Amino acid sequence: MHMLRPGAKWEITNNQFTRWDDPRPCPSMDEVYWVMDKIKEFEESIPTMWLPEQLEEMGIKMKEIEDAIA
Repeated sequence: MHMLRPGAKWEITNNQFTRWDDPRPCPSMDEVYWVMDKIKEFEESIPTMWLPEQLEEMGIKMKEIEDAIA
Protein backbone atom coordinates (compact mmCIF):
# COMPACT_ATOMS: atom_id res chain seq x y z
CA MET A 1 0.00 0.00 0.00
CA HIS A 2 2.90 2.30 0.75
CA MET A 3 3.79 2.42 -2.93
CA LEU A 4 0.27 3.40 -3.97
CA ARG A 5 -0.70 5.78 -1.14
CA PRO A 6 2.30 6.53 1.13
CA GLY A 7 1.22 7.17 4.71
CA ALA A 8 -2.42 6.15 4.24
CA LYS A 9 -4.18 4.44 7.14
CA TRP A 10 -6.07 1.41 5.93
CA GLU A 11 -7.30 -2.09 6.67
CA ILE A 12 -8.33 -4.87 4.32
CA THR A 13 -10.61 -7.77 5.25
CA ASN A 14 -11.72 -10.44 2.79
CA ASN A 15 -10.20 -8.53 -0.13
CA GLN A 16 -12.15 -5.36 0.66
CA PHE A 17 -11.07 -2.14 2.28
CA THR A 18 -12.74 -1.94 5.68
CA ARG A 19 -10.92 1.22 6.71
CA TRP A 20 -9.64 4.07 4.57
CA ASP A 21 -8.38 7.14 6.43
CA ASP A 22 -6.78 9.27 3.74
CA PRO A 23 -7.94 12.21 1.61
CA ARG A 24 -6.76 10.51 -1.58
CA PRO A 25 -9.07 8.03 -3.30
CA CYS A 26 -8.87 4.45 -2.14
CA PRO A 27 -7.09 2.27 -4.72
CA SER A 28 -8.97 -0.59 -6.29
CA MET A 29 -8.08 -4.16 -5.36
CA ASP A 30 -6.92 -4.59 -8.97
CA GLU A 31 -4.37 -1.81 -8.39
CA VAL A 32 -3.24 -3.44 -5.14
CA TYR A 33 -2.80 -6.84 -6.80
CA TRP A 34 -1.00 -5.25 -9.77
CA VAL A 35 1.56 -3.69 -7.41
CA MET A 36 1.92 -6.95 -5.48
CA ASP A 37 2.61 -8.80 -8.76
CA LYS A 38 5.25 -6.20 -9.72
CA ILE A 39 6.93 -6.53 -6.32
CA LYS A 40 6.95 -10.33 -6.56
CA GLU A 41 8.31 -10.16 -10.12
CA PHE A 42 11.13 -7.88 -8.94
CA GLU A 43 11.96 -10.00 -5.89
CA GLU A 44 12.10 -13.17 -7.97
CA SER A 45 14.51 -11.51 -10.42
CA ILE A 46 17.16 -11.05 -7.72
CA PRO A 47 19.63 -13.96 -7.53
CA THR A 48 19.67 -14.21 -3.72
CA MET A 49 22.16 -16.68 -2.26
CA TRP A 50 21.04 -18.12 1.09
CA LEU A 51 23.21 -19.94 3.61
CA PRO A 52 22.04 -23.47 4.52
CA GLU A 53 21.17 -22.35 8.06
CA GLN A 54 19.07 -19.46 6.69
CA LEU A 55 17.14 -21.87 4.48
CA GLU A 56 16.55 -24.18 7.44
CA GLU A 57 15.23 -21.22 9.47
CA MET A 58 12.71 -20.71 6.65
CA GLY A 59 11.81 -24.42 6.78
CA ILE A 60 13.68 -25.35 3.60
CA LYS A 61 16.18 -28.19 3.69
CA MET A 62 19.15 -28.14 1.27
CA LYS A 63 18.46 -31.79 0.38
CA GLU A 64 14.98 -30.83 -0.85
CA ILE A 65 16.47 -28.12 -3.06
CA GLU A 66 19.15 -30.43 -4.44
CA ASP A 67 16.54 -33.11 -5.19
CA ALA A 68 14.29 -30.55 -6.92
CA ILE A 69 17.14 -29.35 -9.13
CA ALA A 70 18.27 -32.88 -10.10
